[in-house]
Amino acid sequence: MKRILLIAVCGLLGACSGSDHEDLKKWMAENSSGMRGNIPKLPEVKPYEPVPYDVETIVDPFRASKIEPESKYRQANGKGGAFQPDFEAREIRNSLLEKYPLESLKMIGYLNVNKRPMAVIQVEDKVKQVKVGDYIGLDFGMVTQVTDTEVQLRELIQDSAGDWSERKSSLYLQSKEGSKK
Repeated sequence: MKRILLIAVCGLLGACSGSDHEDLKKWMAENSSGMRGNIPKLPEVKPYEPVPYDVETIVDPFRASKIEPESKYRQANGKGGAFQPDFEAREIRNSLLEKYPLESLKMIGYLNVNKRPMAVIQVEDKVKQVKVGDYIGLDFGMVTQVTDTEVQLRELIQDSAGDWSERKSSLYLQSKEGSKK
C-alpha cells in the first residue's frame, strides 16, 4: 500500500513539472534582456606621499605666544601689565573681607559717621564696616564710592595671558524681603 501511494505522489509531482510555464519563462527572458547594471568605475587611487617632519624649523604649538602675542604692557613693565596688584600689601592688610568672593558678601546697611559714608557688609555670621579706600573680595576690590544703596568697587582681574586689567563692580543694599528665601 505504501508503495502504491509513493508511486502516485511521484507521478503527480512529475505531471506538475511539465512545460506549462513556457509563457512565463519567455516573458522573463524578454524583459530582462535589456537590463544590465551600470556601476561606474572606481577613481584612480593616488599613491601616498609622506611629508618630512622637521622639528627644528617649526614653531612650538604649546608656547604661550603662539596663543596670544606678547602684550605691550608686559614688555614695558615686566610680567603682569600696568595694573598688577601689590600682593605683599594684601598679606599685610589681612582683611577678613578679602578672603571671600564678592558674591558671598552682602551690603546690609549704610552709616554716615562724621560725614563719612560707610557701608555695613555681612559675610556668613560676621559684620564689618567699610569706607572708601578699603579692600574687599578676592579680586583686589577697592571701594571707590559708598552710597545709601550701593558700594562701588574697582577690581583687578588677570586674564589667561597673565595681564591684569580693571573691572568695575557693585554691591547693592539687600532688603529684608530679598534675604528671606
